[in-house]
Amino acid sequence: MSSLHTMLTNISLTCSMTFPAHCEMKMATEKIKGTDAAWDNGVLGTSKAHAKALSIKETKTDLDLINDQLGLQPISIRLEKELIDDFKAIAAINGLGYQTLMRQALTRFADCEKKDILRKAAAAAKKNKTTGAQPSTASKDPVRKAA
Repeated sequence: MSSLHTMLTNISLTCSMTFPAHCEMKMATEKIKGTDAAWDNGVLGTSKAHAKALSIKETKTDLDLINDQLGLQPISIRLEKELIDDFKAIAAINGLGYQTLMRQALTRFADCEKKDILRKAAAAAKKNKTTGAQPSTASKDPVRKAA
């Protein structure tokens, strides 16, 4: 277990012990009253008239439709176990799934990189406009690589 995971777990435990119960974070969505009991006692979700098993083809079609609607592309990536543990710990503290947190982190990184590239291009264009020089096709900055 990583030191970050241990630290975050300790922070989580400390926070849960020091904050009074009325300070807990509340979900933004309202629940329909009585729904939990209705699901638990079988009033909801057990009608065979409204249920059917999906074939593998139907399941794949449904997953494809969901991914298309959300603009998601399933991928496979190898990551260090410690990194995954860190994401899981951070995600748990924030009430998220770790893959959702990874998607958010990657999106923020890509957005920042795009802004940095555009900022440099705008500065170079402004410099070329004031000096009358032709824009260079080769980047003067070496390509940054992730650690």
